[in-house]
Amino acid sequence: MHHPARRREPRSIVSTRTTEHGEDRAFKGKVTLFAIAAAVGGFLFGFDSSVINGAVEAIKGEFGLSEAASGFAVASALIGCAFGAYFAGRLADRWGRTRVMFWAAVLFFVSSIGSGFAFATWDFVLWRLIGGLGIGTASVIAPAYISEVSPKAIRGRLASFQQLAITLGIFAALLSDQFFAVTAGSASAEVFGLPAWRWMFLVGVIPSIVYGVLAIVLPESPRYLLTKGRSDDARDVMTKIVPRDTVNTSLEEIQDGIEKEANEKKGSVRGNRFGLQPIVWVGIILAVLQQFVGINVIFYYSTTLWQAVGFKESDSFLISTITSVVNVAVTFIAIFLVDKVGRKPLLVAGSAGMFVSLTMVAIAFSQSVMVDGEPSLPGAWGIIALIFANLFVVSFGATWGPLMWVLLGEMFPNRIRATALGIGSAANWVANFVVTITFPVLSSFNLTVTYGIYALFALISFFFVIAKIPETKGRSLEEMGISAEGDTVGAKS
Repeated sequence: MHHPARRREPRSIVSTRTTEHGEDRAFKGKVTLFAIAAAVGGFLFGFDSSVINGAVEAIKGEFGLSEAASGFAVASALIGCAFGAYFAGRLADRWGRTRVMFWAAVLFFVSSIGSGFAFATWDFVLWRLIGGLGIGTASVIAPAYISEVSPKAIRGRLASFQQLAITLGIFAALLSDQFFAVTAGSASAEVFGLPAWRWMFLVGVIPSIVYGVLAIVLPESPRYLLTKGRSDDARDVMTKIVPRDTVNTSLEEIQDGIEKEANEKKGSVRGNRFGLQPIVWVGIILAVLQQFVGINVIFYYSTTLWQAVGFKESDSFLISTITSVVNVAVTFIAIFLVDKVGRKPLLVAGSAGMFVSLTMVAIAFSQSVMVDGEPSLPGAWGIIALIFANLFVVSFGATWGPLMWVLLGEMFPNRIRATALGIGSAANWVANFVVTITFPVLSSFNLTVTYGIYALFALISFFFVIAKIPETKGRSLEEMGISAEGDTVGAKS
C-alpha cells in the first residue's frame, strides 16, 4: 500500500484549484467586458475631439475664419469638456455612473448632427460645446466606473482600456476624415450631396448610439450602490464580478471603507492647501502636465502642420492616420506593463522619452526654409521631424496617455473619488484648451519655440513624477485612502 489517500489529495487539490482558477478567469473575463463597454465613452472622447483635425482648413474657408478664430473653433469643444468633466463627478454621485454615461451618449449624438449641419460659426461652436459636455462627462465616468468594478490585480490594465479606446477613437476619426477627403478630392469638396467635412462630424452618430445602448445594459457600480444604501442591488452586481465565496468579503471591505471615510471627514475636496486637499492638487498638476507636453497638437492640427512644412494634403492625411495607428499600438504596451512594472516607472520613462523627442522636433523645425513663399523642411529634416514626432507619440501613448487616467481613477479616496476625478479631468481639459487655442498663434510665430515649450513641460513632468507620484500598483481602492491631513496618495512610494 502506498498511501492512496495521499495520491488522491493532490488530485483533489489540483481539481479544486483548477475550478477556482477557471471561475476566477470567468469573472475577470466578465469584468473585462464591462470595462470595454464603459471605455466606449473613451472612443467617443477620442473620435469627437479629433474629428476636427481633417476639417480645420475646410471650416476656415467655409466660414472665413482667421487663425485665431479657427483656433477657437477647434478649441470650443474643450470648454464644454471642462464643464462636463467638472460636473460629471457630482452628477455621477447623485444619479449613478451608468445613467450619466447614457446622457453623455445623448450629448454626443446631438453634437454630431448639429456640427454636421452647422450653417454659421456661432452655431458650429455651440454644437461643439454640447459635444464637449459629453466628452468631458465620459472622461470622468469611464475611469471611475472601471476602477470601481475591477479587481485590484488587473485594475491598471482595465483602466488603461480608457486610453486604448481614446486612441481607437482618434484613429477612427482620422481614418474617417481621410476617407471622406480622398473620396471627395478635398475636405471642402462635396461627397454624397454634402461637403466632406460635414460627413466627418455626422458619422459620430453611430458610436454615440452604441454607447447609449451599452450604458443602458451595464450594471451600476457596487460602490455607488452601497453609498446610496442599496446593499441588495450592490450584492447582485458583486455576484457578477467576483467569485461567490468573496462576495461578502468584498462588500464588507467597501462598506468599511465608506463608513471609515464618513467618520473621518465629510466627502469634500476642500483642504488647507490653497483651498483643496493636497491629493487633489497632485491630480490637477498630473492632468495639466499631460496636456502641456502638446500631445493634442499632433491629433488636432497634424494635417495642417505637415502641410505647413511642405507635405501635400493627401500625404498629410496619410501621415496623421499612421501616427494614430502608432498611438493605438503603443497603448497595448501600457496595458501589458502597468500591473507588472507599475505606474511610476512607466511615467518617468515616458517623460524622458517625450523630452528627447520633442527637443529633436524643435531642432528639426529650426531648419525650416521658405520655398515659393511657403515653409519647407530641407534634406532629411522632414523625415527627422516625422520620426521624432512619432517617437513622441510612442513615449506618450505607452505611458502618460493611459496612466494619467489610471491614476485619476484610483488615487483618490472613495468619499471624494468622483468629485476629485471631475476636477482633475476638468483641469486636463482646460490645459487642453490652452494648448489648442494657442498653437495656431505660436506656430505662426515660431514652431521651434512652440515645441521647445512642450519639451520644457516634458522635463518638468519628469521631476514631478519622481517627487510627487507614489506607486499604487496592487493596492485596493479602500487601501488608498488618505489621512485627514491629506498627505499625497496614502500609498507606498
